[in-house]
Formats: sequence, C-alpha cells, structure tokens
Amino acid sequence: MKNQVLEGVKIADFCWAIAGPMTTKYLADYGATVVKIESTTRPDPQRTVAPFKDNIPGLNRTGGYSLYNRGKYSITINLGHPRGIEVAKRLVAWADVAIENFAPGMMARWGLDYSELRKIKPDIIMVSSSNLGQTGPHSKQAGLGFHLVALTGFSHLGGWPDSEPVGPYGAYTDLTAPALTAAAIIAALDYRRRTGKGQYLDLSQLEAGLHFLAPALLDYTANKREQSRVGNRCDYAVPHGAYRCKGEDRWCVIAVFTDEEWESFCKVIGSPQWAKESRFSTFLNRKRNEDELDRLVDKWTSNYTAEEVMSMMQEAGVAAGIVQNGEDLFIDPQLKHRHHFWELEHPEIGAHKVSGISSKLSKTPGRLGKPALIGEHNDYVCTQLLGMSDEEFAMLVADGVLA
Repeated sequence: MKNQVLEGVKIADFCWAIAGPMTTKYLADYGATVVKIESTTRPDPQRTVAPFKDNIPGLNRTGGYSLYNRGKYSITINLGHPRGIEVAKRLVAWADVAIENFAPGMMARWGLDYSELRKIKPDIIMVSSSNLGQTGPHSKQAGLGFHLVALTGFSHLGGWPDSEPVGPYGAYTDLTAPALTAAAIIAALDYRRRTGKGQYLDLSQLEAGLHFLAPALLDYTANKREQSRVGNRCDYAVPHGAYRCKGEDRWCVIAVFTDEEWESFCKVIGSPQWAKESRFSTFLNRKRNEDELDRLVDKWTSNYTAEEVMSMMQEAGVAAGIVQNGEDLFIDPQLKHRHHFWELEHPEIGAHKVSGISSKLSKTPGRLGKPALIGEHNDYVCTQLLGMSDEEFAMLVADGVLA
C-alpha cells in the first residue's frame, strides 16, 4: 500500500456520539493517526446504542461505534483525575490537531481549552464542533443532532402537507457537519504547513446544516416565500413520487420533468387512453390533477416488481429507482463494483461489514482500520506514542487514571 495522504498527521480525539467521531473517521481513513479518548465510566454514547452483535449489549458490541470509530487507537483516561488531565495534555503535546464536540465550556472546565492548549503546543490546531458554535446567546445550550434537525428547519420541510412535521430519518446534521469539519481541518493543516501557525476552528453544526437548505433560504430571501411540506412531490416534476409495486413494502420512485419524458413515460405504461385526456395534456394540467395521476400511476406500478418498473423507466430515459432496504444495498451491483462495503475484523464481534471510503484518491486511495475495544491501546499509546516508562504506565493504571 502506498503512503496515505494524511499519513503522519496526529489527532487527539476527544469526540463522542456521531458528528465528531465521523470527522476523525474521515481523517483516519486517509492515514492520520487518531487517538480516541474516552473512559469506562464515561464511554462514547455510541457504545451503548443498538444494533448490537447477536442483540447482546456491550461496550464493544455495537455496530454504530464500529462504523464511526474504525482505524483509531482507543485510550481510556479518567479526566476527573488530576493526573488524567496531565495525560491528556501530553497527548496534545504529541498531536497536530485536538478535536472535541462537547457543549461549550466543557473543555475549559478540564483546563483543556484553546488558550491552555496553546501553552502546551503553540502551533496546535484545535477544533470545537458544537451544536450552535462557541459564542452567542444560545451557544451554551446542550443538545443532540435530533434537536438541530428541528432548529435548522429540516423538520418543517419533512412530511405531508396535511400532517405534522416529521423531518428526515435520524440526526441529519450529525451527518452533514463532519465533511465540512474535515475540510476545515485540512485547510488549517495546510495553513500551518505554510506559516508554522496553528489556529482555533469554531464550527456550528447548525450553520453547517443550513448549507443543505440553500434553496429554501434563497426562496425566502428573494421571494419572501416560506417553503413547507410537500411529501414526495416536486414543484417542477409530475408525476413525482414513490409508487407501490409488487411484493411487501416494495416501492419505486419516478420523476418526470419534461414533456418529452412524459411521452416516454406514457409509452412505457402502454399509452393508456387516460394519458391522452386534456387533464393530463400539459404540465400545468398534470399538476392540477396530480392526486388522480398518482392514483393511476400507482395502479400501473402495482402490477410489476420495483426492479421491473425501474428498468423499464430507465431504458426509456425516465428517472426512476427502487426504494432500497438494507438487503437491497448489500446486493446492489453498483455498490459491489465500487467495493463500498468493507469487511473488518473485531476482537469481540468478529467479521462485520461497514461502509467504505466513497472518495477514492488515485494515488492514496485510503484504507480502513479495525475498530478498537475500549481502552485496547492504553499501553501502546502511553509507552510508544507518549514515551512513558513501563513503571509510569503501571502506576497510572494502579491509580485509576487510565480507566
């Protein structure tokens, strides 16, 4: 394997949950040495969340932790112990980047805020990825990605027009912030390479999420129009929705944007007489009669499997795709060709599959390391990376510092 693009970059990772660990996962995938700091009394919450291997809970048995923390070293440090703070500071002195995603003020209470870390290492790059940023009237409010989904407005836009907001699945902002955070870290590393100076990165996960609502924000800015819930519909496509197909809970999405695509769509479904009626003759007429059109499309698709509908539509140049479940994804020929799913070994849960690296660099394609048991690398990190003697390491273990 060739050297990886981030090989030699050292990360002290104080993060937990999703937004922070996913950021450092990206860096680890491309060769950075990441040391994850947690403790057995205050483990990463992802270690306590299903799914668990064989449905048996355990700090080392969950799939979510494995996905977001692969390729990292794990050290357990009791940050409530004064000597635990000393060990954390030694990690900062070793690192190029220190990153955390706690509520603002947490690192300062430990004496690990940027002003203190600069005393340890003047060119350190520190990253704080919090809900709302480090400053402002609401910045101290703690929360999770589920709260930010509502605050950003995703919930307002998700659902049916005549129903309550439902929002996207999961803590969506936890999945949008990491890529922007990783890009900012790489920019800061480049800046330090050119100038020799570190810096502090204050990232608001809410503001990162707003970038993915640009059309709605621009619509309000330009037109004073507030977008709201439209279900599966689209203002400039009809039919546009998820349609029932043969089988249990099987669906295919179809989107028709132009008159040419409408003609192709009609040929696929057998050019029925109703498709020639005036109520469907133009885009505007189809929009006015969209409820009835959806019922007619649904009646046709229900005679075929989702795969058959997708194939027929795509061959005719009409955008369509099956609504894939977990099993569909694992057998998807495109994902197989791209080697999207990687099999990793784990000391406790054994071989398991995780999503791989979606951006494949031609010279340094990246690689996936195995996820770690909690505290698995205490000895290695302390004695090899930080240069502690065996005696000092044994004393820290005996005193409950590494716990």
